[in-house]
Amino acid sequence: MMAARFLRRALPVLRQTRSYAEAATGAPQMSFTFASPTQVFFKEASVKQVDVPTLTGAFGILPAHVPTLQVLRPGVVTVFSDDGSSVKYFGKPLPQRKSARANLEKAQSDLASASDEAARAEVQISVEANEAIVKALE
Repeated sequence: MMAARFLRRALPVLRQTRSYAEAATGAPQMSFTFASPTQVFFKEASVKQVDVPTLTGAFGILPAHVPTLQVLRPGVVTVFSDDGSSVKYFGKPLPQRKSARANLEKAQSDLASASDEAARAEVQISVEANEAIVKALE
């Protein structure tokens, strides 16, 4: 009797788990649109996976993924196509490594001399973005 109750409750969860597992390993794709204010990179493209950086760490989005809400942070977005190739985006063309390091050093210097909390928060965003650019170029 108790086992029957457990199975009735567990069956919908098992079905949903199976559909996520099939999506992760099988053929299902997802429609993906990715754009900046000035350029469209993907428009309703069929892709296998998208990796995004968030405040809690990077994670991959797969077909039939469980909905989640995350705060994106500066970093590299990687899009995996149907054919297995991948493309990385930072949202704008990446500078040369030398100028990226110079931009990071300037942002860190500006952070030390920020006069108030609003200015400090704004410069902190610049520091984090430049750190991510330097990391992406390494």
